[in-house]
Amino acid sequence: MEHDDEVRAAAAGYLGVDAAAIALTGSTTMGLGLVYHGLALRPGDHVLTTTHDFYSTHEALRLAAARAGAEVEQVALYDDPAAASADEVTGRLAAAIRPATRVVALTWVHSSTGVKLPVRAIADAVAAANAGRADADRAILVLDAVHGLGADAAQPGDLGCDVFVSGTHKWLFGPRGTGLVWAAAGAGVAVAPTIPSFTAPSFVNWFSGDDQPSPFGVGNTPGGYQAFEHRWAATEAFAFHQAIGPDRVAARTQELATRLKDGLADVGGVRLVTPRDPGLSAGLVCVEVARGDPSELVRQLRDARIVASLTPYRETYVRFGTSIVTTPDQVDAAVEAVDELTR
Repeated sequence: MEHDDEVRAAAAGYLGVDAAAIALTGSTTMGLGLVYHGLALRPGDHVLTTTHDFYSTHEALRLAAARAGAEVEQVALYDDPAAASADEVTGRLAAAIRPATRVVALTWVHSSTGVKLPVRAIADAVAAANAGRADADRAILVLDAVHGLGADAAQPGDLGCDVFVSGTHKWLFGPRGTGLVWAAAGAGVAVAPTIPSFTAPSFVNWFSGDDQPSPFGVGNTPGGYQAFEHRWAATEAFAFHQAIGPDRVAARTQELATRLKDGLADVGGVRLVTPRDPGLSAGLVCVEVARGDPSELVRQLRDARIVASLTPYRETYVRFGTSIVTTPDQVDAAVEAVDELTR
């Protein structure tokens, strides 16, 4: 489809990758499911993820591993998110890689704590573990990037991941119901299509009886009737960020997040969960409230026209987010409201 190609081209320009390597999806969750179920896992294969990842990663891995007879292991990369360090995170992950590890499934920015992983350092550790392995035995690094895309200017080539999965409706401000998967050449070959594509050569094979392989992008873009108007509008979201400059967007997001963290850290009865270090955080800022029901605080903040949320994990924190549509005055108002409501 011509308009699909325009979305791929816009996304490729933003990400610094080949447009043919981008599949279009309806969400991050859909992308993760397509990737993990498209991998040819074998009995005894080891899949490594973390305790900090979201349900979508954990459940997609559980279902894929159960079908293949593979093992999924979850490791903790830090005990106290506020005190996390790049060396600790990378060291714990590297120590958990085994000879049988075939997938390392990570999230760029943890929606549970706001911690941003040092993905480049982790990718280097995975590459070191892969040294000397046969292609079929290599571990691939799959990254859920939804809270990094649009908040951090790093591209997949900078990060060193093999597969990059994201929705576009969060920090990129694209339409809901839109997402993408990018795969490096070697990793893309390893991900088999799961849902029939409505594009050539897949559709042409049906007529001709041939079995011509599709490029990763079109072959792994699910067919059927999608919310095409939303998908095609994602082109404008990429163009918007490109016009401003991804580096400027990331710098502004980080500037405001730092302002918010500094302010909340001084509020009595509030513990900052997200690291102060800009290298280990992005736009998400999580806090623990010593007194009262955190869900009630979120409600009261909404009554004060300040939007916060609760982290949907076993350990619940109050979560804020800064972006280029946030102003310094709004950040300060959020801090003042939390101070007043938690006294």
